[in-house]
Amino acid sequence: MSQKLGYPFPDIPSEGEAIEVAQGILWMRLPLPMKLDHVNIYALDDGDSWTIVDTGFYSKRGVAIWEKLLAGPLGGKPVSRVIVTHHHPDHIGMAGWFQTAHGAELITTRTAWLMARMLVLDNQDRPTAQSLTFWKRAGMDAEIYAQRAQERPFNFADCVAPLPLGYRRVREGDVLHAGGRDWTVRMGNGHAPEHATLWADGVVLGGDQLLPSISPNLGVYPTEPDADPVADWLEACERLNAHATPDQLVLPGHKLPFTGLPLRMRQLIDNHHGALKRLLDFLDTPKSAHECFLPLFKRDIRGGEYGLALVESVAHCAHLYLAGQAVRSLREDGAYTYQRKGA
Repeated sequence: MSQKLGYPFPDIPSEGEAIEVAQGILWMRLPLPMKLDHVNIYALDDGDSWTIVDTGFYSKRGVAIWEKLLAGPLGGKPVSRVIVTHHHPDHIGMAGWFQTAHGAELITTRTAWLMARMLVLDNQDRPTAQSLTFWKRAGMDAEIYAQRAQERPFNFADCVAPLPLGYRRVREGDVLHAGGRDWTVRMGNGHAPEHATLWADGVVLGGDQLLPSISPNLGVYPTEPDADPVADWLEACERLNAHATPDQLVLPGHKLPFTGLPLRMRQLIDNHHGALKRLLDFLDTPKSAHECFLPLFKRDIRGGEYGLALVESVAHCAHLYLAGQAVRSLREDGAYTYQRKGA
């Protein structure tokens, strides 16, 4: 096993530019309006056209950057296919635009398409009753709760283009030919349900399932409040690790392309086992998910990070509860509290 990660492309592509990371594969980045300020996009050269892997947010700026990319490093060749690894808006946001404006075929998993199609049609002016209950159950900070209860929430349609009917489904074990390679589809889970990763000789398109220097968010949301994404994540990591080799070039959804995947898989697995152990030790007395930030993240959480931290804390507390290692009770203020079993 490789003892360290390698970063063969330490320089990032400028806006509207691309870097060739393997024969027939271009790496591009699109901006995101958040702390994680970019998403990686890949273009696979099919000769007379391109296959794009993931797309970025849909916005006027996103359209302008894509038009610059199409005319520049993509050489004016059409985009015939768009592969979306998972349903999150920074990955599927521009897919509908490629379908309608460029006639591209959308290729993704059934769950990714259904989730995105459902969420893009679900516009809310205020948080739903289910969202408010979920936040209460998580023990959300009272000041943040009062503010969010009166605000228009994030809507998927804010940054995801409408998705027309029709897509091509990929499943575990399917093979796609693109960029002169045969890619085997292998499914991840946890960060997003039925997350597609693509494996060819020496190259892996990892989406957010395989990231080099950050751990993907594992969150529970009001859409499925009793989910166990931590269990889904650990199962997927162990399964995908069987296909990892030290010399594979991994092309992730964020950060830098890297090598050393077996080591990284072990880090990703151990990271959550360590977090769960710290959390279980912390639950000697009943705690809400909001009260568990410090053992999980080893620091205070403030500002724009709060929402993602809360859903991840819910996920880890719920995992211990569902695994029978913790008990759950409803507190007078409406929050679920978790306590180590037998404490």
